[in-house]
Amino acid sequence: MATATAILDGLRARLDTTEYRKLHREGSFTDYLNIVLETPGVTRTAFQRLYDMILSHGTDDVYENKDRITRFKFFTDFATRHGDGIYGLDRSLMQLVNTFKSAALGYGTERRVILLHGPVGSAKSTIARLLKRGLEEYSRTDEGMLFSFAWKGPDGTWVKDPMHGEPLQLVPEEQRAALLAQLNEKCQKPHPYDIKIKGDLSPFSRYEYKTRLAKYDGDWLKMLDNEVKVYRLVLSEKDRIGIGTFQPKDEKNQDSTELTGDINYRKIAEYGSDSDPRAFNFDGELNIANRGIVEFIEVLKLDVAFLYDLLGASQEHKIKPKKFAQTDIDEVILGHTNEPEYRRLQNNEFMEALRDRTVKIDVPYVTRLRDEVKIYEKDYRPEKVRGKHIAPHTVEIAAMWAVLTRLTPPKHASLSVLQKMKLYNGKTLPGFTEDNVIELKRDAANEGMTGISPRYIQDKISNALVAHPDEDNINPFMVMHELESGLRHHSLIKDEDQYRHYRELLAVVREEYEDIVKNEVQRAIAADEDALTRLCGNYIDNVRSYTLREKVRNKFTGANEDPDERLMRSVEEKIDIPEGRKDDFRREIMNYIGALAIDGKKFDYKTNERLQKALELKLFEDQKDTIKLSSLVSNVVDKATQEKIDVVKSRLIRNYGYNESSATDVLNFVASIFARGQTKK
Repeated sequence: MATATAILDGLRARLDTTEYRKLHREGSFTDYLNIVLETPGVTRTAFQRLYDMILSHGTDDVYENKDRITRFKFFTDFATRHGDGIYGLDRSLMQLVNTFKSAALGYGTERRVILLHGPVGSAKSTIARLLKRGLEEYSRTDEGMLFSFAWKGPDGTWVKDPMHGEPLQLVPEEQRAALLAQLNEKCQKPHPYDIKIKGDLSPFSRYEYKTRLAKYDGDWLKMLDNEVKVYRLVLSEKDRIGIGTFQPKDEKNQDSTELTGDINYRKIAEYGSDSDPRAFNFDGELNIANRGIVEFIEVLKLDVAFLYDLLGASQEHKIKPKKFAQTDIDEVILGHTNEPEYRRLQNNEFMEALRDRTVKIDVPYVTRLRDEVKIYEKDYRPEKVRGKHIAPHTVEIAAMWAVLTRLTPPKHASLSVLQKMKLYNGKTLPGFTEDNVIELKRDAANEGMTGISPRYIQDKISNALVAHPDEDNINPFMVMHELESGLRHHSLIKDEDQYRHYRELLAVVREEYEDIVKNEVQRAIAADEDALTRLCGNYIDNVRSYTLREKVRNKFTGANEDPDERLMRSVEEKIDIPEGRKDDFRREIMNYIGALAIDGKKFDYKTNERLQKALELKLFEDQKDTIKLSSLVSNVVDKATQEKIDVVKSRLIRNYGYNESSATDVLNFVASIFARGQTKK
């Protein structure tokens, strides 16, 4: 029988304290200089460390509308691991990271407040949260390590610098140039940044330095050897080390000491003066965030007095604690705000200085459907939603409506807002090229800064999940009902025109959903592999003869005949290949088959999604009268028809992600459409 002791002994055997010892590394100032020579990155500024942290996760280059976009894996892979995936904001994130790069290289943006600007729910807070989390984890790695120092107390204990200062700040001003020259010359590893000593000690450490220097008669090296310990600094928001977060309160209750610290009145009696730095709590958000990052939530809601503190903190890298001289800081100041507050900033002449010291990064809503779908799929996936099946297209339809509310109506008379959304999503439409898409985006530069928030969509999907306890699934109609019913009480809908517009877009989405499920059922009906293979073979034979300008042998008569143009076009029209593009499409198919043949592979229609879809729709058209799906509406279904319907239902379940009840619902819905004579031609 196992005992607690035996269990603990087993755990002890597997215990490895190596990581703990690495994170709690301590040594002398001399030891630290050896670390600097070995790993010069430990001396990086806050901006340099943040930029390198993002790059450490890797990048991918993708091309979008002829532009090369750098996609940072930090905002995808790292974010997803922490449940905060960011989608569809590649351009905004690239602008943000480029700002960090510029600051890291000392090009001026290191003296600015970084302001994330966008509508509610556009992922501004998520970006800030990820950057803080990323820095925390990076500081625990060998690549991201940094150090601070502590003073030896009279009782032998160690008192840490309250602002986590860089140990090189302990070098006297007059000795710094000589030290830096040698360090930069003798570094053992190449490093993108020169080692520099920026700023001076905190007021607390200045006091300790002066006091102890007198003890050693001015011998600062001897003082450092005996009175200073260097230790590894691990950034942590919970421990308030290098990561700060400030949220504005009621304007009447705001106090700037929350940013720069305050006097510890209990210690005044001990030290005799309120100007003694030992009687001061250097625990404001700007103090504790030194060496890292501070986030200002809704930064433009701050009182003007707070904003003046930000001016000095950003431009001069200095703060002014009560009773002390200006104090040096090294940190990234990141704020975020919504559009109304930003307009107020623009209209306030007293805020001009802040505007001038701000780098604004627009963070709009997503305008690409597939990215919007990803936002909701992370919360509404089978492993998270237990006991409730989410029918296919439910999330997609909600996302579609959200994206449509954010798009500017196109100037092209022949282009609907739905078609514009499809173009943005990568679909090709007759008469529109990639250049047209670029032009559409150029004409709507502010697109994504208005519309429905993802939070509203999430709330309504959640409502649908709990509003039908007797149903084992939710479907697009349930969600669309929730979306519409909540509009009247939506706090961000300004007027009746906007309300009407959003309702009209819901009607557009309903119509699109009808087309989607009709198409899906059609393909399920036509999913007879043998018949599809025969149809594909016939089509390919005719295309081959057409492209080679040869005759086709009639297998029944043996006569050589012209390629069957009617057959070829009946397939191609199903996927909107226009007459003027038919030759290109046919050559594309034959080139693909030829490339496979060179590799010793045989062509399979399933490897070409567009062709497969076209063949399925063509086969459905040929077979639709044999299944009598519309008879479902009358509830009079003969045995043979029911067997065929059951086959279709099983295909919907197997191939398209339906369950039994949602497949039945879809078939009944599509049957009602067919009964109304609305079968897609």
